Amino acid sequence: MVVLCDGKRSIAGCNRKIELPHTIRVRGAAGRVITLLLGGVRSGKSRRALALAARARGPVWFLATARRSDAEMRRRIAAHRRERPAGWRTVEEPVRVPEALARMPRGATVVLDCVTVWIGGLVWRRVPAEAVLDRVRAVCATAKARRLRLIVVSNEAGSGVIAATRAGRAFAVALGSANQVLARAAGRVEWLVAGIPVAVKRAR
Repeated sequence: MVVLCDGKRSIAGCNRKIELPHTIRVRGAAGRVITLLLGGVRSGKSRRALALAARARGPVWFLATARRSDAEMRRRIAAHRRERPAGWRTVEEPVRVPEALARMPRGATVVLDCVTVWIGGLVWRRVPAEAVLDRVRAVCATAKARRLRLIVVSNEAGSGVIAATRAGRAFAVALGSANQVLARAAGRVEWLVAGIPVAVKRAR
């Protein structure tokens, strides 16, 4: 069962305000559950996620959101699989991400790569904006409830040019809002610049 972190059932950390640009520290076990890695294209986000997960004790799961839509995407997915240790388990789920997390073993380390593709798919399916955020909140709540160590990869879409199309702008708004929800719930947020992680928020 997925518990939503919404206005009626709030999960600690999901609604915490962030005071940028200073590095923020948060207290409590809830904040240590999620690590959010942000950055531009080819900034080293996925490589950083793999490195963090490799340090974990116990099982590691990789939750991939990309679809095998064409030959190029199939080659990219195969290449990414080769980068991961053989002992890791991979689950491919482009839509029902909270439900997939709910099936992960309690206490496991999970790499979610990536939120950008997941949100893009939801927007393409014309899922309403608040429903998209409900699903992102459900990710936060499920990670806490199952005590997962969740490492989330996402793009910072706001660093590029403003999209010329309505659909493109809707995607940027949805992704930016999703990133904010994840960042509020996360104990650690890093910004990747040319492969170098810069701490934006960290738990005490």
